[in-house]
Amino acid sequence: AEADFAADLAQVVTGSGSPEYVDPVRFFANTYPTRGLKNLLANVCRRLSGAGGEAAAIFRLDTSYGGGKTHGLIALAHAARGLTGVAGVDEFIDPALLPQGPVRLAAFDGENADPANGRTMGEGVRARTPALAQDLDAKHHGGMPPYATYVARTIFMHTLAFNDPLKGLSPEQLRYSMLGPSSDVSFIEEARKKFILESAYLDDRPGAPMRFLAEANLTQIIRREEKNVDSSEARAELNDRIGQIFKGGTFDVVRFPGGPFDVPDDVGNGRPKLVVLAYDAVTIGTAEDVPALVRRIYLRKGSDGSALRLLRNNVVFVVADEARKAEMRRHASRRLALRELKKPERLAHLAEHQRDKVCELEARSEQELALAIQQCYRHVFYPSRHRVESADVDLAHSAIDTHSTSDQPGAGQRHIARVLADLNKLRYPEDESDSPTYVRDRTPLKKGEMTTLALRNEFRRDPGLPMLIGDDVFIRGVRLGVEQGEYVYRRGDLLLGPGDPSAEIVIDEQSVIFTMAFARNRGIWPRPAPKASGTGPVGQSGGGSEGGVSSVTQTPGASKTRDGDERPYGDEPVSDALSAEGVLKDALTQIWEQARGRGMDRIGVLTIRMFEAGDAFRLLGSVGAARGAKKVVSFLGGYETRDGGSFQIEFRGPVTDAQPVREFLEPQLRDASARNLEAGFELTFTDGLSMAGDAAETFTERLSRFAGGAAYVSATAHAAES
Repeated sequence: AEADFAADLAQVVTGSGSPEYVDPVRFFANTYPTRGLKNLLANVCRRLSGAGGEAAAIFRLDTSYGGGKTHGLIALAHAARGLTGVAGVDEFIDPALLPQGPVRLAAFDGENADPANGRTMGEGVRARTPALAQDLDAKHHGGMPPYATYVARTIFMHTLAFNDPLKGLSPEQLRYSMLGPSSDVSFIEEARKKFILESAYLDDRPGAPMRFLAEANLTQIIRREEKNVDSSEARAELNDRIGQIFKGGTFDVVRFPGGPFDVPDDVGNGRPKLVVLAYDAVTIGTAEDVPALVRRIYLRKGSDGSALRLLRNNVVFVVADEARKAEMRRHASRRLALRELKKPERLAHLAEHQRDKVCELEARSEQELALAIQQCYRHVFYPSRHRVESADVDLAHSAIDTHSTSDQPGAGQRHIARVLADLNKLRYPEDESDSPTYVRDRTPLKKGEMTTLALRNEFRRDPGLPMLIGDDVFIRGVRLGVEQGEYVYRRGDLLLGPGDPSAEIVIDEQSVIFTMAFARNRGIWPRPAPKASGTGPVGQSGGGSEGGVSSVTQTPGASKTRDGDERPYGDEPVSDALSAEGVLKDALTQIWEQARGRGMDRIGVLTIRMFEAGDAFRLLGSVGAARGAKKVVSFLGGYETRDGGSFQIEFRGPVTDAQPVREFLEPQLRDASARNLEAGFELTFTDGLSMAGDAAETFTERLSRFAGGAAYVSATAHAAES
């Protein structure tokens, strides 16, 4: 009959109508297995059975009228029900792909719909638009389930040849027409968003209505390309971009160190070191403590990490944020995906508007990746006496404002430098120098003298001092100290004090800075006035001086030896100040070598500053047993209790008085939540410590027998009595 050729999907779903279509045996016996039909059955049944297949959940059957769209849908309806009794199933589909469990089947047949009068949905609700959700839930027991649970295995077949009936309807109208005003419809919006997200053929042009196209959705194309990006390639791209972002002239970058052995403890090019930690090695959420790797690198150096790092004020750490790491990785994969899609052979398969969009997105992806990296690498740990609350090392924390990074994406060093400068931790070459009195009192210069090189290194060693970019600020500070009468500078035959014309300040071991008090006590400043050798003008021979005391002419820029002989400054030792850093025994050995190298017979004053409180306490007994020296011990620092209390101490006195201070402090520091203690020992040898024989080495053995920690040691030559 002619009616047998009128395929009706609605009748097949409800089980009524011509047996040529309703009966699966007769239907498939009269159906030719075309390639399109077999592909359709395979793709859909793979998804229904959970066997994989195309990721898309939406298929558009794009044929002309009478081309088999409805026939294909009827075949799918039978396949979803298992094809029981159908002969030759393998001609149409691999039997293994057929669903083994029950499948909900919902159908909207436009030819049998009544949009004018609506479809009865129950509870007085009539739907004038497709109501597939109601059909899916009709067989669900126990009430309305979350619709999103169906999305993973749901297939939507779209065969409408006319305008989409959903076009122009608001979400509120859709909700009302589908379920009614009293229904909980929150799940619909979630399902709608996921539907749009996963649709490969939804029109994605700006302002386009919700409709389907023959070409694939560009958003889905990019998303699928991102999934195809090799993880190792994405990692390489990300690591390379991180390296580029943190390059610059402010810091010397050390990228992704594995431990202390990868971070040199030297001056290098003179710039502070910026240590960029690998995002898979260290990430933090909240900076309640210092990460273990950061702490280890800050404290240690060397191939085995056993030696103490000396230049601790010369290193800054930047660490990734745990919450932003995944986003940073996603941007790296997206950039590679867009770069692949921009290739000419890939662009050729896209629509014109999509080609333009890919090129636009690819150009933008570089900046977006840079911004994502900087917003991820936002945690900065820097040397400071104001430690992280629960830390046991002198490191403070600051976070880079994520909004500020958008101003200059790709300038990683600049953002870190700006944070440190705002914290008054970093000094640029053009910045004002610190007060000369502050530098004097905060460094070993307060003892009276230091070489310019040793004083400059204090800014790289002491976390309490600012970090200097270059030497300009330091040199201006020395010159300011001279102008203000706080310092006297000497190098070779140049002696520079207040009121003198400006001269070059050199940073090396031959240039010495004296405090004014020290220079006056030693007769270095003011310069000795030239004396006349006769009655004529200064520098001319003749007559004696007033009172009958004869005098000799002193050449400007000259001094006298201890024996009274005149010699130019350039021929005498530049300074009797010696200094060394390292493990105590090694530092003392260096002092003796320097002293003998300069021809010193005896050491007059020896100063030791220990870096760790435990080492200082162990050294206390050894210092007390040293003979032939006046000993002065100093403690400066404090601690915080676990309950938030704080205690500050400043002590200077003999060893006998220092012992009870140690007995009090030792258990308190062990139990403290935060601690900071500087300990110094000053030994003044009455007759000098002889550099002849093995007296110095014997002294070293006695002093370092129980204390082996890191120390800063300085010494001056013995001044013989006149």
